[in-house]
Amino acid sequence: MRYKPEERLEIVKTIAEGRLTINEASEEYNMHKSELQRWLAEYTLHGEEGIIKKKAKYDGRFKQTVVEDMRKNGLSLRETAVKYKLGNHNVVAAWDRIYLTEGAEGLYIERRGKSGHAVGVRKGRLPKSKEDDLIAENQRLRMEIDYLKKLNALVRERQRPGRLGEQQSVFCSATSPERKRK
Repeated sequence: MRYKPEERLEIVKTIAEGRLTINEASEEYNMHKSELQRWLAEYTLHGEEGIIKKKAKYDGRFKQTVVEDMRKNGLSLRETAVKYKLGNHNVVAAWDRIYLTEGAEGLYIERRGKSGHAVGVRKGRLPKSKEDDLIAENQRLRMEIDYLKKLNALVRERQRPGRLGEQQSVFCSATSPERKRK
């Protein structure tokens, strides 16, 4: 259930003033206590302003500052979200993942909206030319594997006993009557 900012403020004040514990408030309002702990931490750190959420668009510099501060000071995702009034620690987790995989430059890329469609990049897929190159390479590799399998079969057939080949001649010379007499 979603609570309006005024309702959240009232719930947090009852906990902060000691009228309810977090466990009691969790049962009374039928919500997880981690959510109440987050609200309480935001209220403690930022006052009433910390409870009132606002949608925001963050630039790359801010994201980089947040992630680097978290890593430098050993803050948890939740602590970082509270410190920077982000509302949800999953935002910090996403930024951290981008920072680790793409570096700080990845935080400056706008990822919301339909920007990928405008430049011809399909979501979750490679550009068409790259995909075509990979398909062609895959076909070449399959043909190479087929060729090697056929070559291997031919080599095995030539080495198979029963045909006049190197193995049979060695076998015959080892059991020939002339060898036994010596």
